[in-house]
Amino acid sequence: MTSTNKKIKRLSIKSFAQKAVRIMLTIVSILLACILVLVGVLQLWSPGKPEPFLDENGSLLAGSISEKIFVNINGVEQGMFIKSKDVNNPVLLYLHGGMPDYFLTQRYPTGLEDYFTVVWWEQRGSGISYSADIPPETMTLEQMISDTLEVTNYLRHRFGQEKIYLMGHSGGTFIGIQAAARAPELYYAYIGVAQMSNQLKSERLAYEYMLQQFKESGNKKMVRKLEEAPVTMMGGAPDAYLALRDSAMHSLGIGTTHDMDSVLSGIFIPSLQSRDYTLSEKANTWRAKANSGMALLGDDMLATDLSKEVTELSIPVYFFEGIYDYTCSYTLAKEYFDQLKAPLKGFYTFEQSAHSPLFEEPEKMGHILQEDVLAGVNNLADIK
Repeated sequence: MTSTNKKIKRLSIKSFAQKAVRIMLTIVSILLACILVLVGVLQLWSPGKPEPFLDENGSLLAGSISEKIFVNINGVEQGMFIKSKDVNNPVLLYLHGGMPDYFLTQRYPTGLEDYFTVVWWEQRGSGISYSADIPPETMTLEQMISDTLEVTNYLRHRFGQEKIYLMGHSGGTFIGIQAAARAPELYYAYIGVAQMSNQLKSERLAYEYMLQQFKESGNKKMVRKLEEAPVTMMGGAPDAYLALRDSAMHSLGIGTTHDMDSVLSGIFIPSLQSRDYTLSEKANTWRAKANSGMALLGDDMLATDLSKEVTELSIPVYFFEGIYDYTCSYTLAKEYFDQLKAPLKGFYTFEQSAHSPLFEEPEKMGHILQEDVLAGVNNLADIK
């Protein structure tokens, strides 16, 4: 090859490299610009303040409340959303499960604010109550129960009510039913939505159901993964099982809701769409999910059989259960209900629901809450 040809070749390689660099820089610049635009849009879409309730004339609804506040609870600033069309309504304290789910009310309106002053408290270390400064060792079962009682007393005093209603959902029932047993004089009634009982046994039942379903559908990949991480009463629930549990449950309609087939589209995206959270609060909600707040009680939940821990309550008890729920077993909740002693009980089956009847069948739930719970009866219950 002549020196001229070598020179031409070197120039061609150099030219190609320069073009490749320019293309890469252009791509990176476009990606960065898209990210900045997306962050900007999310920032504008995240004012972090709940919309007020308005009357038919567009004016502030008299006697209503729609606020996000932070209160010092046992030495830690904790946030809550308080919503009511009439602050004279009975107060309902809602205890979320693994992560706060108030943001889902935008997609799944519950209507609770029509007949309650409903308090969506985001517990120590979770959601808007997340802080990296909270020592993990303070997020214990005992502390969560103590916080619940402290929040209850704050609400009693603020709204001038002798007692309030306590509603737990999923992991929130683990705290709620124990708080109600600890201080029944503070509550008119306890309401368990997707009530926990023996959670390890529940996971075993879910494992068996999912394994069978994936075998029948021919999903060899999921069958293999489940068989490699079996849930047993002696060995517990392996990390490998817990890592695929949520996506597997949602794909089978036994997760958060019966019609929610993806955590991404069903939970993550709605959490970003809520205008009641700031952008940093949205990020903190997901930071907290895996390593803070209720997540730190996972081992306690798996090791506790509530049917043996809390056998009696001295206030009315209501269980709201979705027939498709395998996150917290419908069958085990029913067995627990049968054993639980209380002055008045009501078990309600939601035929179109999985884990979240309050989001899936809000009209039926609202009817029961107004006709039975607020009246202190169980006329609509399928088991009494």
